[in-house]
Amino acid sequence: MSGLDLPWSELAVFAAAIAASGVVAGLMAGIFGIGGGAVLVPVFYQVFGLLGVDEVVRMHLAVGSSLAIIIPTSIRSFTGHKARGAVDMDLLKSFLIPVPIGVVLASITAAYISSEGLRVIFAVLMLLVAVRLLFNRESWKLKGDLPGTGGRTVAGVVIGYFSTLMGIGGGVMNNTFMTIYGRPMHQAVATSSGVGVLIAIPGTIGYIWAGWGHPDLPIASTGFINWVAVALIIPIALIVTPYGVRIAHALKKRQLEVAFGLFCIFISARFFWSLAA
Repeated sequence: MSGLDLPWSELAVFAAAIAASGVVAGLMAGIFGIGGGAVLVPVFYQVFGLLGVDEVVRMHLAVGSSLAIIIPTSIRSFTGHKARGAVDMDLLKSFLIPVPIGVVLASITAAYISSEGLRVIFAVLMLLVAVRLLFNRESWKLKGDLPGTGGRTVAGVVIGYFSTLMGIGGGVMNNTFMTIYGRPMHQAVATSSGVGVLIAIPGTIGYIWAGWGHPDLPIASTGFINWVAVALIIPIALIVTPYGVRIAHALKKRQLEVAFGLFCIFISARFFWSLAA
């Protein structure tokens, strides 16, 4: 990795930035059930750039490393929410096959899509979710409960596919899916933590496969997973995630929606800016 030629003082700053993102990611995993990927992907993209990682693999590496970190943070978040009885286990069980199918399809896509393509997908979807949450009109909600087996199968594949391309734990997509059908935000957040587990495990394997043997990968990388970044983040995020769960259950529904919406706008703007630069 060319970034290792930088002065140790600068490398220490970058390591501190990654560690700080671990704190934020852990809180986000607990508060929003998103596994922290929406925080980690933009942070990793920036830090890998400062360390001289080639643009060709930088976004893929950010997404893949994020998915690897989401495995333990999602499990941690899921167990916390499940202990409070907030998870819709029926919906989660119906996603057991469709979500991983979407993940596999996304992993194949990741092997061929460009860095710019991944950034466009990330930015556009985050912006759409933000609009949905911030303006949140009752007329935007669909009547009736969640769809049956067929609808859930389609939703699961879509959630798994786009979440894997974004490097997130499925919370962004699943929260939207559940709240559109009138489900409480707290239940959506809790269930999303379980969806994150279904996405992160096969997603990590898929990104290892997609990037296997790529000549532009930095040191300590297996496919599109950088284990230095993973090792720095995981212990911090695991410690912090339970505090995020407590915050989620202390906030009112509308507070949770507005906070998540503003967060999505910020992240979307950051990636649109990177595309224009």
